[in-house]
Amino acid sequence: MAKAKSRKAFVCNDCGSESTKWQGQCPDCKAWNTLSEINLGSSAPHLSASAPRSGFAGALSEVQLLADVDTSQTPRFSSGIEEFDRVLGGGFVPGSAVLLGGNPGAGKSTVLLQVLCHIAQSMPALYVSGEESLQQIASRAQRLGLPTHQLKMLAETSAENVVAIAEREKPGIIVIDSIQVMYMTGIDSAPGGVSQVRESAAFLTRFAKQTNTVLLIVGHVTKDNSLAGPMTLSHIIDTQLMLGNSDDSRYRIMRATKNRFGQVNEVGIFAMTERGLKEVRNPSAIFLNRNEKSTPGSIINVLWEGSRPLLVELQALVVDSQLGNPRRVTVGLDQNRLAMLLAVLNRHGGIFTSDQDVFVNVVGGVRITETSADLAVILAILSSLRDRPINQQLFAFGEVGLSGEIRPVANGQERIQEAAKHGFKQAIVPKANLPRDPVAGIQLFAVTSLSEALERIQECD
Repeated sequence: MAKAKSRKAFVCNDCGSESTKWQGQCPDCKAWNTLSEINLGSSAPHLSASAPRSGFAGALSEVQLLADVDTSQTPRFSSGIEEFDRVLGGGFVPGSAVLLGGNPGAGKSTVLLQVLCHIAQSMPALYVSGEESLQQIASRAQRLGLPTHQLKMLAETSAENVVAIAEREKPGIIVIDSIQVMYMTGIDSAPGGVSQVRESAAFLTRFAKQTNTVLLIVGHVTKDNSLAGPMTLSHIIDTQLMLGNSDDSRYRIMRATKNRFGQVNEVGIFAMTERGLKEVRNPSAIFLNRNEKSTPGSIINVLWEGSRPLLVELQALVVDSQLGNPRRVTVGLDQNRLAMLLAVLNRHGGIFTSDQDVFVNVVGGVRITETSADLAVILAILSSLRDRPINQQLFAFGEVGLSGEIRPVANGQERIQEAAKHGFKQAIVPKANLPRDPVAGIQLFAVTSLSEALERIQECD
């Protein structure tokens, strides 16, 4: 019999591409010093066609027609926290693998302990801790006032041992805290290395899908707030969640960056209390804590986060620049987007800002990734430049094009209705977003161009 041959490869930590030899720069994403050596295992030159095979999704099936595939959905079950269920897309799907990442102290272990203590009342649950002792976890659960008499705990870092115990206990849901401390025998790498993280995650995910068990994995993040470990880790799992701190340390924002069973970019808002993470049912209220007196450079914008609208405050500050190159600083907004909006404001609005420092901030730690904030940003900049406050009962949304046109955005009517619930009386919106039926209590100003929007804002003072 031919001797098995060990295969190795070099995988980029940023993009996941593989190379046969080490290089200083990744040939695909061009990142420097990101290639790490991994052990692909032993491969025999002669393998039987009947040898057992399996992939990340469990055992491989036979070829069948797409029309013959069973499309009946397995019922989801709740985590016990409504905001958590919203981010997941309606609850946990049996057989799914969920990766939860976040900064140290964000509350990853706390929220998962709350979830498992709740689920353990109705089904078997197993919490595997590789970083904290069981005494530390028990003390936290007691401090949070959680029911602990049904939850099973395990202190283990071997992925093979975890699977062996899970096969005996048959839990419906497993938490791995965290994947960076898990290891598998036969892998020439220390726990936390690229090889160990990749193989451990694949091994645990394969078990979860074969046994229809929900797998919750805790992952560490790097200094740039991206998940640590190989890029293939994101491809193995079904759902990837990020739990981050807002500017106010009391609140946490959970966002789905990947979800095979729900909507991507869905957001859940939590408040850190003495009893753990509590859901915030009206997140717009925490971002609308404004001063009683109107101040220049402040305006309300209505974002669309996942499946619901969210009201946030945008602030702008425009001051005379003391430098040769004026600064363009953004917090929660793309800096390149701000530069483009200033160019449009100069070309189509006649507002000159090339000798001004411009600062834009999104209050509450929210990150704006859509274009509906364009119009609000321009109006806030104009308000600060002219030192004229905007009516506190006014909000605005709309995309600004390079030719100065105001383009419509998705879910315009839902945004207007959400603002009406919070008592806003006036709105500057794209003409195409005017609702068919008037919204009670709100005066709508429909605009089609930037110059028209600048005229309307003066009428709303």
